[in-house]
Amino acid sequence: MADEEKVVCNCCKTKHRDAKEYQDLIRRLNRIEGQVRGVRNMVESDRYCVDILTQVSAITAALNAFNKELLSQHIKECVVHDIQEGRQDTVDELCATLHKLMK
Repeated sequence: MADEEKVVCNCCKTKHRDAKEYQDLIRRLNRIEGQVRGVRNMVESDRYCVDILTQVSAITAALNAFNKELLSQHIKECVVHDIQEGRQDTVDELCATLHKLMK
């Protein structure tokens, strides 16, 4: 299919990230992925429950830090841009997202 014939989904938002932002996010995710693999290895090795729970707590903290960074970037770039373009529904979307994150 030629480029001009490709169907573009207008229902899905995307965001282009510069190289530094992209690398920072991927680096964090790779670190978290490694932590999860480590916990799996601990379970497979019959490690002590408290040791595993400590590592799971570290993963939770790393995911929270990832969320904070991504949310900050989203507000500073996506939300500000949409509001400047007159799309006030972005504020509702942000509020709904915050409610999900704060469960």
